[in-house]
Amino acid sequence: MKDSEEFYKKLRVQLADTSLWPTAYLYKFIVPTDDAKITQIENIFDNLGAVINKKQSKNGKYTSVSINVRMKNPDEVINKYKEVAIKVEGVISL
Repeated sequence: MKDSEEFYKKLRVQLADTSLWPTAYLYKFIVPTDDAKITQIENIFDNLGAVINKKQSKNGKYTSVSINVRMKNPDEVINKYKEVAIKVEGVISL
């Protein structure tokens, strides 16, 4: 857990330094292909006006979920990453 906190600290600084807020942000997640897991991710970004694209891997074992959404600030971006990590088992955040 300590490593992830360090990651989020660095990400917060990078986001603050490289973007004017609010801004569009692109999330990318990889999940085992499972409609329930994909729906969980979609629900986390529901009502935010997000554009969500899904693409299965060649063998169909995994699905990549890209979410383009306008976020208010770096903390809001990080909170969504944390929410996905907590709620969606087996997710990989890119």
